[in-house]
Amino acid sequence: MSALAQNSDKGKMVEIPEGKGFYNETILKDVSHVDDSLIKKMPEYRFLMDQSGLKLPNKVELYKRQWANPVISQGNTGTCWDFSTLSFYETEIYRLQGKKVKLSEIYNTYWEYVEKARRFVQERGNSLFEEGSEGNALARLTSIYGIIPESAYTGLICGRKYHTHEALYKEMNSYLQSVKSNNAWNETAVTSTIRDILKHYLGEPPTKFTVDGKEYTPQTYMRDYLKFNPKEYVEILSLKQKSYWQQVEYEVPDNWWHSADYYNVPLDEFMKAVKQAIRNGYTMSIGGDVSEAGFSKETQCAIVPDFDIPSAFINEDARQLRFSNKSTTDDHGMHLVGYIANYNGDGKDWFLIKDSSSGSRNNNKTASEFGYYFFSEDYIKLKMMGFTIHKDGVKELLAKFR
Repeated sequence: MSALAQNSDKGKMVEIPEGKGFYNETILKDVSHVDDSLIKKMPEYRFLMDQSGLKLPNKVELYKRQWANPVISQGNTGTCWDFSTLSFYETEIYRLQGKKVKLSEIYNTYWEYVEKARRFVQERGNSLFEEGSEGNALARLTSIYGIIPESAYTGLICGRKYHTHEALYKEMNSYLQSVKSNNAWNETAVTSTIRDILKHYLGEPPTKFTVDGKEYTPQTYMRDYLKFNPKEYVEILSLKQKSYWQQVEYEVPDNWWHSADYYNVPLDEFMKAVKQAIRNGYTMSIGGDVSEAGFSKETQCAIVPDFDIPSAFINEDARQLRFSNKSTTDDHGMHLVGYIANYNGDGKDWFLIKDSSSGSRNNNKTASEFGYYFFSEDYIKLKMMGFTIHKDGVKELLAKFR
């Protein structure tokens, strides 16, 4: 009881003003077919940690970081898995080849929808068809379909600046439900129709394009120009519900194809790997829960308040409890690009997180912090479930697997 009695963090009710924020004021206003009725009119209230008065490392310049492309918005889409992991791939291409390239996120999204529809048919409707996915979808997709530069395919039509997949998803899902209702399980016909719908909303991705005066296909561009091998990337997970030191399935809805390629490790090993990798020049796409009281869109900092759980009590049981009772959910994927050590004199790291969502864009719109979050080590330890990384960045960890 004595440790609990020393809690010092406080919470507060925060009003989210009606129709405000980057999503309402920027993204929705760019979507020409969306009327004002979609913009939230009633204020929201949330219970959040009061971070005022705290010494917070919420300036990008404080961090030792690796190169990454400038932040980019995923718009009104559920494609964080794509934006975060492709940003990570871009950084990897620079690390390995010294090339700074901007790749097409929507090319991957296009083919992910096709593959989701294909599995929907194969499983006779018993397969999730939603916008979300996992970071390792990129390795699967690029192994089949290759990679293309953003200049060859943006997925933005009609002069739009921001992506919106609301109507796209609604039409595709409605069609698939009619397929299910009519028992019309023709895989070729269904995937062809899904591609027609995608073409209407996103345009058709090219099969050939020119870079530096040479013609490439998506496969030859990835292999010959980028010299990128998606099979060199691994998924690291830490969940007590599964056996450690084995490859397991990550049992969340966005792992819709039931990948069992995740290397599951004890929490201390998970955190050691994160800290060592970023120090050794490796970045990673990382995913987990961003809906906590200590996750502030005002300061852009993610902290575990001690009224949730004191720092000393954060362990694999506390982590598993929250995943099991669904207070930790698989919300969002981001790109971890930097760190700062011992900022508060407690020996713990903070991490620089490149983000594609709207929340990281509600403050400091003209500052370098636009599009970034700042995660405490405790927040990673309790709420981030897994990460994607080059196998060389965790070779000591992988060597412990049979």
